[in-house]
Amino acid sequence: MMAQSRSEILSLLQRHGVAPNRKLGQNFLVDGNITRRIVNEAGVVPGDRIIEVGAGTGTLTRALAAAGGHVTAFEVDPRLRPMLEEVTSGLDVDLVMADASKIDFAQSFPDGPWLLVANLPYNVGTSLVMDILRHAPAVVRLVVMMQREVAERLVALPGTENYGIPSVVTGLHARARLAFRVPPQVFYPVPRVESAVVIMDRTESPRDAEPALEIARTAFSKRRKMLRGSLRGLIEDPESILIAAGIDPTSRAEDLSPADFVRLAEANR
Repeated sequence: MMAQSRSEILSLLQRHGVAPNRKLGQNFLVDGNITRRIVNEAGVVPGDRIIEVGAGTGTLTRALAAAGGHVTAFEVDPRLRPMLEEVTSGLDVDLVMADASKIDFAQSFPDGPWLLVANLPYNVGTSLVMDILRHAPAVVRLVVMMQREVAERLVALPGTENYGIPSVVTGLHARARLAFRVPPQVFYPVPRVESAVVIMDRTESPRDAEPALEIARTAFSKRRKMLRGSLRGLIEDPESILIAAGIDPTSRAEDLSPADFVRLAEANR
């Protein structure tokens, strides 16, 4: 099945009397080449179970189902239901008209494996990805298009300017890479920012992932301070614990890798 073209999508929106809602972060993907590339990067094979968040006009939904996936597609905007029912008719798609940011993914998708493949609305992307990585282990692969700056934070390495809590969460739970950048012109309406597609393959989460994240949050909240100072109050004797973990007490938050934060959490047990 061919991906929808720009003219087809614009005609579909006009016929259904739907205009993009800025408050919902609606920038509809209208480039069939990008749609096909996302599906290819996701590596969808027949029988894959796929979660899509922000189904929009259904262009990615339809392409994922055409590749053989069983798609559970979330869409918060009730105006889009008739359009989505039309474009996914006869395909293996379950439409869920609900706000995915309020879904408990661990409870709703307890048995894996699941793939998350989505053009995420800008206003929910980071928090949704963080929540799924931390709490929904049945989602084993995430292929998501996000604002480029956000995508770069997810894959950033220690010591770089984009490195922060999103990078730590990603590193604790997955191997991540930025697959490709996406220009604004492939969306309707055209956003003011570039986008990028990130691929995250889940790895086994360390036992102390959550304590490590708590330490990282405290450290990054005072990122200009050395760790021996920034962790005071959370850790009783931070200098001794840092030394026990093999970490220089004069280091700062951005110097530590996710594995370093885990070692610190282990030493602080």
